[in-house]
Amino acid sequence: MEQDVIAEKYRVLSKTLNEQERRVWAAVEAQSLGRGGASLVARATGLSRNTIRAGMMELEKLSAAPPGTRDKASPRRVRRPGAGRKRLTDKDEALLTELEALVEPMTRGDPMSPLRWTCKSTQKLAAELRLRGRAVSARTVAKLLVRLRYSLQANRKVLEGASHPDRNGQFEHINALASRFRAAGKPVISVDTKKKELIGPFKNGGREWRPKGCPEKVNDHDFPDEELGKAIPYGVYDVQANRGWVNVGLDHDTPEFAVQSIRAWWLQMGLASYPEALELLIMADCGGSNGYRVRAWKTQLQRLANETKLSITVCHFPPGTSKWNKIEHRMFCHITQNWRGRPLTTYETVVSLIGATTTKPGLRIQAQLDGNSYEKGVKITDAELARVRLRKHEFHGEWNYTISPLSSPLNCSY
Repeated sequence: MEQDVIAEKYRVLSKTLNEQERRVWAAVEAQSLGRGGASLVARATGLSRNTIRAGMMELEKLSAAPPGTRDKASPRRVRRPGAGRKRLTDKDEALLTELEALVEPMTRGDPMSPLRWTCKSTQKLAAELRLRGRAVSARTVAKLLVRLRYSLQANRKVLEGASHPDRNGQFEHINALASRFRAAGKPVISVDTKKKELIGPFKNGGREWRPKGCPEKVNDHDFPDEELGKAIPYGVYDVQANRGWVNVGLDHDTPEFAVQSIRAWWLQMGLASYPEALELLIMADCGGSNGYRVRAWKTQLQRLANETKLSITVCHFPPGTSKWNKIEHRMFCHITQNWRGRPLTTYETVVSLIGATTTKPGLRIQAQLDGNSYEKGVKITDAELARVRLRKHEFHGEWNYTISPLSSPLNCSY
């Protein structure tokens, strides 16, 4: 991080530089960083912005002075050691300890701290310290936090919770099947529904290059527009070909919509790539419209198998591991990067931006708009489920199964 690099430079150089040399060095660093440089250097070094500005003024005088007179133009004022205003921490040695106790009440402070359940902003920390007799400002608190090696941090999603005891075994099973299919030239696809996107002039995360001072204007709220609705992108990623298909729905994310998206991929892309294929492997999450407990998902796959004459093998990722689904980091992340900072004003915009997504390794994506309506909450009876020609695999048959077309014998050797 740039701030840490500057802090380390200052730590080393400050031992050998006098007062004027320190502020001139800080001014040079700030100018090299451009806009916001003085604030960043101030946070990293503990020098005030006024000191850094003084260094900048000295640099200007030096550059404006005629040759031969620059030594006179450069004041060499160096205060005697110990001169100047004393740091608050020098006058109050317990200040840092008390501040740290407020910031981390769980480990260093009183568990009944008044800031325990509040936003720990510098203003609130300063106000609490003033109540305790410490005369500090919010800016001083920010400098002290930097000295304590604190910084503004966001939450990070890394905790996965308790894992299934056969989680690794399921990954090995999926990998073995995928390797077998790919070696035989059979199609292997990863499927999932991407996050639903609001259609209209809404803020989209990220930034894009635009003329200076002319940002794209969007709504100051994110309430969905009932007329425009949401886009529901269901993706199909061909692992072997590094090609993607996205079916952008307008209605509901249902099992019928999920299987229709796979059907559209097969007719538009898959059949041309694998004309001799008799089997298809689908890797899917364990929940959502393609979840392993969803009856309609299986009945719809039976219809697809009957139409395409394909034996369809499905492997679900264990609970809590959807981020390992290849479509997430091979396709969806690139789509998000491609439309960053751009409002998705129409469905056509969504389809165009998805279709324009490419990567250096060769990813290409096709997309289409699906204007069909899909009924929610369709109930599948036991009798309907019994007509699905489903053969469970020996290893976790609830996660791994093969659905064969009615016109062919059951095909499952897994």
